[in-house]
Amino acid sequence: MIYDTVIVGAGSAGNILASRLTEDPTHRLLLLEAGPDYPSRQSLPEDVRLGFGSSAGIIATSHDWGYAGEASARREEMPVPRGRIVGGSSAVNAQILLRGVPQDFAAWAAMGNERWSFDQVLPYYCKLEDDLDFGADDYHGDEGPIRVRRYPEEEWSPDQAAWAEACRRAGFSECPDANRPDSTGVGPFPLNTIDGVRQSTAITYLAAARSRPNLAILADCTTRRILLENGRAVGVEVERGGQTERLYAEDVVLCAGAVGTPQIMMLSGLGPAAHLREIGVDVKHHLPGVGQNLRDHPTVNLFWKLKFKPANLTHWHQVALRYTADGSDAANDMIVYTGATPDLNGETEEMLFVRPTVNLAVGQGELRLRSAEIHDKPALYYRYFEEPFDRKRQREAIRLCTELVEEYAGFRSLLGPVLNGPGAALHDDEALDRWMLAEADTGHHTSSTCKMGQPSDPLAVADQSGRVHGVEGLRIVDASLMPDSVRANINATVMMMAEKIAAEMVEGN
Repeated sequence: MIYDTVIVGAGSAGNILASRLTEDPTHRLLLLEAGPDYPSRQSLPEDVRLGFGSSAGIIATSHDWGYAGEASARREEMPVPRGRIVGGSSAVNAQILLRGVPQDFAAWAAMGNERWSFDQVLPYYCKLEDDLDFGADDYHGDEGPIRVRRYPEEEWSPDQAAWAEACRRAGFSECPDANRPDSTGVGPFPLNTIDGVRQSTAITYLAAARSRPNLAILADCTTRRILLENGRAVGVEVERGGQTERLYAEDVVLCAGAVGTPQIMMLSGLGPAAHLREIGVDVKHHLPGVGQNLRDHPTVNLFWKLKFKPANLTHWHQVALRYTADGSDAANDMIVYTGATPDLNGETEEMLFVRPTVNLAVGQGELRLRSAEIHDKPALYYRYFEEPFDRKRQREAIRLCTELVEEYAGFRSLLGPVLNGPGAALHDDEALDRWMLAEADTGHHTSSTCKMGQPSDPLAVADQSGRVHGVEGLRIVDASLMPDSVRANINATVMMMAEKIAAEMVEGN
């Protein structure tokens, strides 16, 4: 059978595309996923279903790809969690549905992507959501599959209330709606978790489409490479049940994420020619940008001992602080996440977790293959804090967070001593830099490894509709397509991108 479309990856983007494209009953679509499929909400494992209520942790680890990256020269090995399950990373993430800011999309447009201005993406942000706090207005929707809410202040846990008050006393503005385009300061996170249940694209978009006879879903099916004939993608080669088979379609869409998509591209002979030859892959089309421009939000973790025992994780990440670093012309280029962590396994202490994060980094890394085998995970070189401006902003953020926690009287009854921090290095720039490089960690927002852009950009891999330059019948729709990261958790933006490109595909573009 030849399908109209085969989608590789049933994650945040893939499930949205599958749902929207199969609204046309004549469109035959095959959705592939390397991980397992749980076809009902009731069949989901607890740590996947219960985002903030799970005893296993805020990020589900039972369905993970097991990627690791090199954070910096002083910290080589770092886990990089990514969801390997129908639902992808939307089924395992922290459920923060924060949008990019208008300046992010102005930058995308300035890079040759003029169809991605804020005014052009806002309708798709609204289309995907059902905002239970603000309903339908100029900046929100109330008819989308993804339900979103914010914890009201009366429900904030003691640590979150103390954090918010410390930020207010420091002069940060109130921010009741972080998804308004002019917002900044301290206020509740928008969260796509309802009654403790993670609102992934599997239990929302895909659930509504599962019964359609024109949709086929194959789980536990690893895509090895794209099948190419005369410069056109005609299908994919997959591994399923210990067997290799070929599946054919008029169009192939890669939604395998910012790690999986460039890996599949390169194993198919699409990527930097010299690197492909080095690992023994026949070059089909030289695309030097595949695997380059790796972006993330670099961070470090600060911990203080708690004097109280949180019952579970339902109070994580209730309150956000976004602000603009001193001397920066990029609004909201910093974000701080906090949470009280319980002792989940009887082996750790209850802690206050504070995570100052560079929300728009200058630095970038790269993804490279280790071999020509799909099961060899690619090498991820993040190169956090190599750029002086990234280091400067992170130093300021660490000092700010330390001051907010240790000088606000409201924390004194809640906290004990520091469990992880820079200590005497706090006020010495060079020593603090060394500590930051040793403690550097992922913000969980890997993106931009197959960026969109004009053909004149040597590192652009695809056009503004995700169509791969120089290859017919092949698109990319996932976080790898971003030309740069956004100043936010990226899941809402990936969903928006899928809604926007799905609309173009339905219209024949």
